Amino acid sequence: MSMRARLSPSPARLRERGFALIVGMLFLVILTVLSVGMFRSFNLQERIAGNTREKERALEAAESALQYGEWWLSQGNGSTGNVCAGQLDANTLSQMQVCSNMIAKPTALPWANRADYLPPSMKVATGGGIAASGDINYNAKPGLSIGYLGLSPDGKSLLYQVSAFGYGGSTTAAAVVQSTYQVTGGNKPLDQP
Repeated sequence: MSMRARLSPSPARLRERGFALIVGMLFLVILTVLSVGMFRSFNLQERIAGNTREKERALEAAESALQYGEWWLSQGNGSTGNVCAGQLDANTLSQMQVCSNMIAKPTALPWANRADYLPPSMKVATGGGIAASGDINYNAKPGLSIGYLGLSPDGKSLLYQVSAFGYGGSTTAAAVVQSTYQVTGGNKPLDQP
């Protein structure tokens, strides 16, 4: 049997192995940092999308109440108004009214003096969430208030301020919208276009 002499690796060869280990560890650290950064970015984008969805839901709820108030005025229900107090049910037409006392702070929700309106297809449950049917729950009913502003500059129309608010799935997702609505009534003189 022949004996082979075992040669030890040269110092240059050992340095190469150490360099490969350092480069490998550096790549691993870089990939880990990139992965964590992407995860956080996706998480942030998901929260932004959820907040945007809730904001849109609140705006749609507020606009549905605003349109209902404008429709109610268009049916000839306008007046110069009464002092409004408390909560009314806007779904019962006889309870709707024009208020002579305007809302002082429209962004302070919910308003003490308002009419709550529940659109036919809207589901409401405290805390929002998802209904058993898979439909989306809103946190609370939208509300509205109609205030009398006075006569138009030409004196031929009544002006109203319709204010409405709505919630998304929580009380932190809320929207307030307002419009000025003009109701012209009576007959026009035949000598004017």
